[in-house]
Amino acid sequence: MSKFILAAAAALLSTPVFADGHAATGDAEAGEQQFNRQCVACHIVADADGEVLAGRNARTGPNLYGIAGRQLGAVEGFRYGDSIVELGEGGAVWTEEAFASYVQDPTTWLREVLENDRARSKMAYRVRNEQDALDMYAFLATFSAAE
Repeated sequence: MSKFILAAAAALLSTPVFADGHAATGDAEAGEQQFNRQCVACHIVADADGEVLAGRNARTGPNLYGIAGRQLGAVEGFRYGDSIVELGEGGAVWTEEAFASYVQDPTTWLREVLENDRARSKMAYRVRNEQDALDMYAFLATFSAAE
């Protein structure tokens, strides 16, 4: 019995916990591959010094550095749509669940969360697979301002 308890404890302790306080359900390594396939055309991950840590220096979408636990619509200098700014100003932050839901259908997610059929997202791309979205969040959560 004690071996089972030790194994269970080790499994729980080895699960990454992100800045937003949630345990990861995604795979960061798989997320890196998905990010490189699906996100680099529009997004980068660049630290405060401007060093690009992931991506190809794209600027269509906001910098995703430190996204885990960050306020929605809050990257300085990026022009977000009104709907995502409204959510962020209301205190909403990026969690694994919010990120995965948003990237799978940005406009529908905003409309549901804001309870506003006129809400719109400027992001037109959709991640087709929930696990891919979770993996991407796990990858992006490895980049934080606390590094």
